[in-house]
Amino acid sequence: MSFGRRKNIGETGSGNVISPERLQARRRSLANRSIGGELGDLLEKMRPALDDGFSAEDVAKATQAELADQVGGRCRDTLGKKFTALNLLDQRKLVGAAIDSLLVRATDEITPTNSQDSAQGSAIEPENDGGVSAVDGATDSGEGAATFTPFASEVDPDLDNDDGKKGPTVVEVAREQVQPVLVERLDIQAAVSLDPEELKRQVGEVVMEIIAELKLRLNRTEQQELLAVLINEMMGLGPLEPLLADDGVTDIMVNGPKQIYIEKKGKLQLSDAIFRDNQHVMNVAQRIVSQVGRRVDETTPLVDARLEDGSRVNIIIPPLAIDGASISIRKFSKQRITIETMERQGNVSPAMGTVLKIAGRARLNIVISGGTGSGKTTLLNAISRNIDTGERIVTIEDAAELQLQQPHVVRLETRPANMEGQGEISMRDLVKNALRMRPDRIILGEIRDGAAIDMLQAMNTGHEGSMSTVHANRPREALTRLENMVGMAGVNLSPRAVRTQIADAVDMIIQISRMRDGMRRITHISEVVGMEGDVITMQDLFTFVFKGEDSSGNLIGDFNASGVRANFEEKASYFGLASALQEALQ
Repeated sequence: MSFGRRKNIGETGSGNVISPERLQARRRSLANRSIGGELGDLLEKMRPALDDGFSAEDVAKATQAELADQVGGRCRDTLGKKFTALNLLDQRKLVGAAIDSLLVRATDEITPTNSQDSAQGSAIEPENDGGVSAVDGATDSGEGAATFTPFASEVDPDLDNDDGKKGPTVVEVAREQVQPVLVERLDIQAAVSLDPEELKRQVGEVVMEIIAELKLRLNRTEQQELLAVLINEMMGLGPLEPLLADDGVTDIMVNGPKQIYIEKKGKLQLSDAIFRDNQHVMNVAQRIVSQVGRRVDETTPLVDARLEDGSRVNIIIPPLAIDGASISIRKFSKQRITIETMERQGNVSPAMGTVLKIAGRARLNIVISGGTGSGKTTLLNAISRNIDTGERIVTIEDAAELQLQQPHVVRLETRPANMEGQGEISMRDLVKNALRMRPDRIILGEIRDGAAIDMLQAMNTGHEGSMSTVHANRPREALTRLENMVGMAGVNLSPRAVRTQIADAVDMIIQISRMRDGMRRITHISEVVGMEGDVITMQDLFTFVFKGEDSSGNLIGDFNASGVRANFEEKASYFGLASALQEALQ
C-alpha cells in the first residue's frame, strides 16, 4: 500500500506559481468538501478574515506549511476561545476547511469556473503524486488510504485549554478512535502465529485503512507515530518502548501512570512518556512477567523478572505501592562493556584495569561491592571476559542478566512459589545443586541471604575463581554484610568461625560507586589477607582520591596505587602473570 507525498500548494515542475489547469482541477475536487454544524458556523465567521487577509496570488504561491501556519494563526486570532475549546481533530478540520475555501476562491479568481465543466465534470483530474485520491482517500488501485491534507502541524500540539492544562495530542485523539476498530478487526489467534515483522506489516495496512475510513486528517509523520503507538500497545510495552529503544537511557522507573523517570549519563530526569491510567500500567506489568512464567497480582504483589533482551525488571503493585504500580527496569546494555572500555571512560586507571584482568585470569574469588545502580553487574561481566574459554561456568541469579561470553555457561534462575505457596526454588537450592554440576566456577548474581554460606563453602571447596556481588558502601562493610548473611542461614557457627571462613574464601573485594557527577568509578581494590585474632585483615591495592571538580561539575581525582606487594602474587605467578602484576602495582 503506497502513500505518496502531496506537493506543496505552490509547487510545480517549472516554478512556484500553480498552473491554471491545476488550480481549476483543484477547484472541482474541493467543491463538494464541506463541514457543517458548529464547525460550519465557525467557518462562516472566519470568511471576512480570510477574504481580507489572503489574496488569490498569495494562496497560489504559498507552500502547504506556510498556508497552514497562516490560516491556523488567523483562526486563533479571530475565534479566540471558541477555537481553542475545540479538540485537536476539530481544530484541524476547521483549518483544513478554511484552506479549502481559500483554494476555491483562488481558483475562481485566477481561472473562472466553466459552468459546463462544473455540471458535467472535466477530463482534467486532480493532481496527486502518490496515488491517493484528494476526494475520498482511495488509492488508484482501489485500496483504502489516508487522506493527506495541507493541514499538517499548524495547530500547536501543546495548545493550552482554558484551564491551563495541555490537551491530548492529535495522535492520542486519533488512537482513541482507531484502536477500538483495530481490535475488532484483528484475528488474535492468527496474529500470535505470525512472524513479528509480518504482523507489523499487516497491522500497518489495517491501521491505514481505518484512518481512511474515519477520514482522519493526519500527515505522514503523525500516521507513522500513530502506527508505532498502536504496535507498541499490541506487541510491546506501550509508552516504555521508545525509552527502551533509546541507547542513552540506562534505567526506567515508573511511579504510577503519570510519572516515568529515566536515567541518562548517571542523572535522573522526568520523561515525557505517560500511561493512560493505572490499568494501563498493570497491563504492561502483566505482559512483562508472563513472558518469563511469573505472575503479579494481589497474592504476589512484588516480583523480579526480565525482558527478552535481558533487562532486569522489578515490579511492585498496590496495595504495597500506594500511588499505583511501580516498574523499575535496569536496561540490558547493547554495548559490550570491557575493562578496556572502562579505562577509556575513566572508570578505572590502566594499572587498575591490568590488575582486574589478572585477578580474573588467576582464578581469584572476587566479591564486587557497591550501591544500587553503581555498576556491579557490568563490572562482573567485564572481569568475566578474562575467564578461560575451556572452563565450565554456572551462573545463579534471581533474574538472569549476566552476559558471559564463554561458550560453556549454564544459566540458572530462581523460581518463586506458586499460588499455593509451593514450588519455590531459592538461591540456596541452586547453589547446592550447582556443586553437583561439576562447575569450574560459580558466579552468583548477588548475595542477599543465607546463600552466602553455601557460596563461601563453594569457594572453599575447589571452585576457585568464583564471583559475586553484594550491596555495601565500603570493602570492610562488604565483609560485615557477608557475616550477617551467613547468620541468616541459621547455621550454628561462632563469629570467629564465620570470619575465618570468609577470610579463607574471599581473595579480593572491588568497591564501585556511582558518584554525584553520574560517573561510576572503582574506589577500592582491596585484598583479604587473613586473620589477626578475631579480625579479618585487608590491604588496599588501589584507591580513588577525590580532589575537587571542574567547571562542568565533573569530579576530579586520582587512582592511587598503594605500592604494597599483592598477596595473590603467587597465584599470578602460577599463571605466568607475576611480572605484569608487579609492574601494574608500582
